[in-house]
Amino acid sequence: MVSVNKEEEIFLELKAQLFERPNSAPLHYNLGLAYARRGELDEAISEFKQAIAINPGLVEAHVNLGGIYFRKGNIEGCIEQNLKALECDPDFIHGYVNLGFAYFQQGKFEEAISYYQKALKIAPQFPQGHANLGMVYLLQGNIESAIRENQKALGINPNFGLAHHNLAVAFYKKGDYNSATIHLDHAMKLGFPVNPELQKALAIEER
Repeated sequence: MVSVNKEEEIFLELKAQLFERPNSAPLHYNLGLAYARRGELDEAISEFKQAIAINPGLVEAHVNLGGIYFRKGNIEGCIEQNLKALECDPDFIHGYVNLGFAYFQQGKFEEAISYYQKALKIAPQFPQGHANLGMVYLLQGNIESAIRENQKALGINPNFGLAHHNLAVAFYKKGDYNSATIHLDHAMKLGFPVNPELQKALAIEER
Protein backbone atom coordinates (compact mmCIF):
# COMPACT_ATOMS: atom_id res chain seq x y z
CA MET A 1 0.00 0.00 0.00
CA VAL A 2 1.27 3.46 -0.93
CA SER A 3 1.84 5.69 2.11
CA VAL A 4 -0.07 8.95 2.55
CA ASN A 5 3.11 10.99 2.10
CA LYS A 6 4.01 9.04 -1.04
CA GLU A 7 0.52 9.58 -2.47
CA GLU A 8 0.87 13.31 -1.86
CA GLU A 9 4.25 13.31 -3.62
CA ILE A 10 2.72 11.51 -6.61
CA PHE A 11 -0.19 13.94 -6.66
CA LEU A 12 2.06 16.99 -6.65
CA GLU A 13 4.32 15.44 -9.28
CA LEU A 14 1.34 14.84 -11.56
CA LYS A 15 0.26 18.45 -11.22
CA ALA A 16 3.78 19.61 -11.99
CA GLN A 17 3.99 17.40 -15.08
CA LEU A 18 0.59 18.57 -16.25
CA PHE A 19 1.74 22.18 -15.97
CA GLU A 20 4.50 21.31 -18.43
CA ARG A 21 2.27 19.14 -20.67
CA PRO A 22 -1.30 20.45 -20.41
CA ASN A 23 -2.44 18.51 -23.50
CA SER A 24 -1.50 15.09 -22.16
CA ALA A 25 -4.60 12.89 -21.88
CA PRO A 26 -2.83 10.26 -19.71
CA LEU A 27 -1.71 12.93 -17.23
CA HIS A 28 -5.23 14.37 -16.94
CA TYR A 29 -6.54 10.82 -16.50
CA ASN A 30 -4.00 9.95 -13.81
CA LEU A 31 -4.68 13.22 -12.00
CA GLY A 32 -8.39 12.38 -12.15
CA LEU A 33 -7.64 9.07 -10.44
CA ALA A 34 -5.62 10.89 -7.79
CA TYR A 35 -8.44 13.34 -7.12
CA ALA A 36 -10.92 10.45 -6.90
CA ARG A 37 -8.76 8.72 -4.29
CA ARG A 38 -8.70 11.98 -2.31
CA GLY A 39 -12.51 12.17 -2.46
CA GLU A 40 -12.38 15.37 -4.52
CA LEU A 41 -14.99 14.20 -7.00
CA ASP A 42 -15.71 17.43 -8.87
CA GLU A 43 -12.00 17.87 -9.56
CA ALA A 44 -11.81 14.24 -10.70
CA ILE A 45 -14.72 14.83 -13.09
CA SER A 46 -12.97 17.87 -14.54
CA GLU A 47 -9.74 15.94 -15.16
CA PHE A 48 -11.48 12.93 -16.73
CA LYS A 49 -13.45 15.27 -19.01
CA GLN A 50 -10.25 17.01 -20.09
CA ALA A 51 -8.64 13.64 -20.79
CA ILE A 52 -11.63 12.65 -22.95
CA ALA A 53 -11.63 16.01 -24.77
CA ILE A 54 -8.01 15.37 -25.77
CA ASN A 55 -8.48 11.66 -26.47
CA PRO A 56 -12.16 10.64 -26.93
CA GLY A 57 -11.09 7.01 -27.30
CA LEU A 58 -9.60 6.75 -23.81
CA VAL A 59 -11.87 3.97 -22.54
CA GLU A 60 -10.65 4.07 -18.94
CA ALA A 61 -11.45 7.78 -18.67
CA HIS A 62 -15.04 7.18 -19.76
CA VAL A 63 -15.46 4.31 -17.30
CA ASN A 64 -13.93 6.17 -14.38
CA LEU A 65 -15.97 9.28 -15.14
CA GLY A 66 -19.03 7.04 -15.14
CA GLY A 67 -17.94 5.66 -11.77
CA ILE A 68 -17.69 9.16 -10.30
CA TYR A 69 -21.13 10.03 -11.65
CA PHE A 70 -22.47 6.88 -9.98
CA ARG A 71 -20.91 7.88 -6.65
CA LYS A 72 -22.63 11.26 -6.95
CA GLY A 73 -26.00 9.63 -7.68
CA ASN A 74 -26.03 10.50 -11.39
CA ILE A 75 -26.88 7.06 -12.77
CA GLU A 76 -27.83 8.39 -16.20
CA GLY A 77 -24.41 10.00 -16.49
CA CYS A 78 -22.84 6.69 -15.48
CA ILE A 79 -24.79 4.86 -18.18
CA GLU A 80 -23.88 7.44 -20.82
CA GLN A 81 -20.14 7.19 -20.12
CA ASN A 82 -20.09 3.39 -20.09
CA LEU A 83 -21.97 3.32 -23.39
CA LYS A 84 -19.32 5.65 -24.81
CA ALA A 85 -16.62 3.35 -23.46
CA LEU A 86 -18.19 0.44 -25.33
CA GLU A 87 -18.32 2.52 -28.50
CA CYS A 88 -14.54 2.82 -28.16
CA ASP A 89 -14.00 -0.83 -27.25
CA PRO A 90 -16.95 -3.23 -27.77
CA ASP A 91 -15.07 -5.97 -25.88
CA PHE A 92 -14.46 -3.93 -22.71
CA ILE A 93 -16.10 -6.26 -20.19
CA HIS A 94 -16.26 -3.79 -17.31
CA GLY A 95 -18.39 -1.46 -19.43
CA TYR A 96 -21.04 -4.17 -19.74
CA VAL A 97 -20.82 -5.04 -16.04
CA ASN A 98 -21.12 -1.39 -15.03
CA LEU A 99 -24.16 -0.95 -17.25
CA GLY A 100 -25.72 -4.07 -15.78
CA PHE A 101 -25.22 -2.72 -12.29
CA ALA A 102 -26.47 0.77 -13.19
CA TYR A 103 -29.68 -0.59 -14.74
CA PHE A 104 -30.05 -2.93 -11.76
CA GLN A 105 -29.95 0.10 -9.45
CA GLN A 106 -32.71 1.69 -11.53
CA GLY A 107 -34.85 -1.43 -11.24
CA LYS A 108 -34.58 -2.03 -15.00
CA PHE A 109 -33.95 -5.74 -14.62
CA GLU A 110 -34.30 -6.81 -18.26
CA GLU A 111 -31.68 -4.26 -19.33
CA ALA A 112 -29.42 -5.37 -16.47
CA ILE A 113 -29.76 -9.02 -17.51
CA SER A 114 -28.95 -8.15 -21.12
CA TYR A 115 -25.70 -6.39 -20.23
CA TYR A 116 -24.59 -9.04 -17.75
CA GLN A 117 -25.19 -11.69 -20.40
CA LYS A 118 -23.11 -9.69 -22.89
CA ALA A 119 -20.30 -9.48 -20.33
CA LEU A 120 -20.43 -13.23 -19.77
CA LYS A 121 -20.41 -13.91 -23.49
CA ILE A 122 -17.03 -12.16 -23.62
CA ALA A 123 -15.73 -13.57 -20.33
CA PRO A 124 -17.69 -16.69 -19.29
CA GLN A 125 -15.24 -17.37 -16.43
CA PHE A 126 -16.06 -14.07 -14.68
CA PRO A 127 -17.61 -15.02 -11.30
CA GLN A 128 -18.82 -11.50 -10.49
CA GLY A 129 -20.84 -11.45 -13.69
CA HIS A 130 -22.56 -14.73 -12.87
CA ALA A 131 -23.29 -13.67 -9.29
CA ASN A 132 -24.63 -10.27 -10.36
CA LEU A 133 -26.82 -11.88 -13.02
CA GLY A 134 -28.02 -14.37 -10.41
CA MET A 135 -28.93 -11.53 -8.08
CA VAL A 136 -31.13 -9.94 -10.74
CA TYR A 137 -32.88 -13.26 -11.35
CA LEU A 138 -33.35 -13.57 -7.60
CA LEU A 139 -35.11 -10.20 -7.37
CA GLN A 140 -37.27 -11.16 -10.35
CA GLY A 141 -38.37 -14.27 -8.48
CA ASN A 142 -36.64 -16.56 -10.99
CA ILE A 143 -35.15 -18.77 -8.28
CA GLU A 144 -33.87 -21.61 -10.45
CA SER A 145 -31.97 -19.24 -12.75
CA ALA A 146 -30.58 -17.43 -9.71
CA ILE A 147 -29.31 -20.72 -8.28
CA ARG A 148 -27.81 -21.75 -11.61
CA GLU A 149 -25.84 -18.53 -12.11
CA ASN A 150 -24.52 -18.36 -8.56
CA GLN A 151 -23.47 -22.00 -8.69
CA LYS A 152 -21.56 -21.15 -11.87
CA ALA A 153 -19.82 -18.36 -9.96
CA LEU A 154 -18.81 -20.81 -7.22
CA GLY A 155 -17.61 -23.28 -9.84
CA ILE A 156 -15.12 -20.60 -10.89
CA ASN A 157 -14.34 -19.28 -7.41
CA PRO A 158 -15.56 -21.47 -4.50
CA ASN A 159 -14.77 -18.66 -2.02
CA PHE A 160 -16.90 -15.96 -3.62
CA GLY A 161 -18.93 -14.59 -0.71
CA LEU A 162 -21.59 -12.81 -2.76
CA ALA A 163 -22.49 -16.02 -4.59
CA HIS A 164 -22.78 -17.94 -1.30
CA HIS A 165 -25.05 -15.23 0.12
CA ASN A 166 -27.19 -15.14 -3.02
CA LEU A 167 -27.57 -18.91 -2.84
CA ALA A 168 -28.53 -18.72 0.84
CA VAL A 169 -31.34 -16.34 -0.10
CA ALA A 170 -32.39 -18.39 -3.12
CA PHE A 171 -32.52 -21.70 -1.25
CA TYR A 172 -34.37 -20.06 1.63
CA LYS A 173 -37.02 -18.78 -0.79
CA LYS A 174 -37.20 -22.28 -2.30
CA GLY A 175 -37.73 -23.80 1.15
CA ASP A 176 -34.43 -25.68 1.19
CA TYR A 177 -33.32 -24.40 4.59
CA ASN A 178 -30.44 -26.84 4.97
CA SER A 179 -28.75 -25.66 1.76
CA ALA A 180 -29.51 -22.05 2.68
CA THR A 181 -27.81 -22.49 6.06
CA ILE A 182 -24.74 -24.10 4.49
CA HIS A 183 -24.25 -21.22 2.07
CA LEU A 184 -24.95 -18.57 4.70
CA ASP A 185 -22.31 -20.15 6.94
CA HIS A 186 -19.83 -20.05 4.06
CA ALA A 187 -20.61 -16.39 3.39
CA MET A 188 -20.10 -15.51 7.05
CA LYS A 189 -16.81 -17.41 7.26
CA LEU A 190 -15.60 -15.49 4.22
CA GLY A 191 -16.43 -12.21 5.97
CA PHE A 192 -19.30 -11.31 3.65
CA PRO A 193 -21.86 -8.98 5.33
CA VAL A 194 -24.90 -11.25 5.52
CA ASN A 195 -28.52 -10.21 5.85
CA PRO A 196 -29.26 -10.34 9.61
CA GLU A 197 -32.95 -11.03 8.96
CA LEU A 198 -32.02 -14.06 6.88
CA GLN A 199 -29.62 -15.23 9.58
CA LYS A 200 -32.37 -14.89 12.17
CA ALA A 201 -34.94 -16.63 9.97
CA LEU A 202 -32.68 -19.60 9.29
CA ALA A 203 -31.94 -19.97 12.98
CA ILE A 204 -35.70 -20.18 13.57
CA GLU A 205 -36.22 -22.66 10.73
CA GLU A 206 -33.48 -24.95 12.08
CA ARG A 207 -35.34 -25.53 15.37
